[in-house]
Amino acid sequence: MKLLSKLTLFVTFSKLLIAILFVLLLPSLIKRASFQYTNYYLGQQKKKVLSVIAKNGVDYYLQGDSAYGSYTMLKEEYISLIPAGNQIIHDTIETSRRIIEGDTLNYRVLTSAFMYGNKNYLLEIGKTTATIGQYNNLLQRFTLFILIGLILLSIIVDLVYTNILLRPLARIVRTKLQGRKFPFKDVLTPVKTSTSDFKYLDRSLISLMEKIHEAFDKEREFTSNASHELMTPISILQTNIENMIVDEGVDESGQEKLSAMLITLNRLKKIVHSLLYISRIDNEQFTKMDTINVHDLVTEVTNELAHRMEMKSIIFTNTVARKANIKQVNHDLLFQLFYNLINNAIRYNKEYGSIIISDYYSEGQPYRISIKDTGIGIREEELETIFNRFKKSGQSDGEGYGLGLSIVKSIVDYHGAEIRVSSEFGKGTDFNIIFPAEKIGI
Repeated sequence: MKLLSKLTLFVTFSKLLIAILFVLLLPSLIKRASFQYTNYYLGQQKKKVLSVIAKNGVDYYLQGDSAYGSYTMLKEEYISLIPAGNQIIHDTIETSRRIIEGDTLNYRVLTSAFMYGNKNYLLEIGKTTATIGQYNNLLQRFTLFILIGLILLSIIVDLVYTNILLRPLARIVRTKLQGRKFPFKDVLTPVKTSTSDFKYLDRSLISLMEKIHEAFDKEREFTSNASHELMTPISILQTNIENMIVDEGVDESGQEKLSAMLITLNRLKKIVHSLLYISRIDNEQFTKMDTINVHDLVTEVTNELAHRMEMKSIIFTNTVARKANIKQVNHDLLFQLFYNLINNAIRYNKEYGSIIISDYYSEGQPYRISIKDTGIGIREEELETIFNRFKKSGQSDGEGYGLGLSIVKSIVDYHGAEIRVSSEFGKGTDFNIIFPAEKIGI
């Protein structure tokens, strides 16, 4: 999963978790806020009453009576003022029951004692608890709507900011990693960003890729030079050994030893030729101007290998579409590509085995060619290394694929194609060469 997707999920789920916790706590928070507001309201009413008494006197309420009591029409609020005598009373706010005209109601009651004219008075101001919570549901819905809106807004802001923040990283991945094919030819330019971590990552990737490219150039140069330098002494040795073999002074035992040396020398010569071939491909010394018919090319290759198939009684089937053409390729390289793969399919096949070459194509999709055999197969642990140069593949005859498949891989990469292999040990192998859709003409 991409980093942006993970951050998006984290932001979204964290906001949802906050919203869920807030919704669960909202009723108690609203209730507490309502009671706090009621306490504040009762305190303000107390201040008003004491202000009126200070200005107009306590008789403004008592009007000659010993006590005063008043309540609203629906008994939602009440106020009472009575003499307190000598008892000491502290200011309190609590929820308690009061009986008004025969009705028992729960009130939030503020009780306060004060002195006026050398007399103590007790003031009570109450508000029914039912009225305290009458707007709670409405307030909860209103708060919930505001919360949802703020969460959505914060998610959008977070996603936009995260996308902007990670944009340099996406450019680094796109320009330095995605679609990159070795060897790297273009000049790498740093990505503009103010994030120091991204700058460090970008510089590190550029430095690493430059070192890899430099090492590849040195290896390619060494392979090319060494191969060229080896050809001269190999040719001299081959000529000398051939002359010694035909020399009448050499006995039969000596000729056998010289023949064995010649076989080894020929094998070395083939390796050097293969290295030179790979070097030429890596150095792009082949043009890609040909358009080849795949069916005809496969037929051309199999005609050269027909005698080897007959020796093993192999049944060969070519079902490649006769109209399938590949553009902007090199005929000789593709010939060598199919020659190596079919030759291996024969070499590692069983007596009376089979080889099937088929193709698959859909409009606008890559073109795939399959070379499938019923040979001895390749062990699963060896599949990842069969294209490595000189890597042994543990075949039954004790030989590996050598440079044959390394040449195949170089040719495939040179044409911007892809090669995949699947195999079941003891049952057979299937090589698939995949060409981009833009190279195909049918």
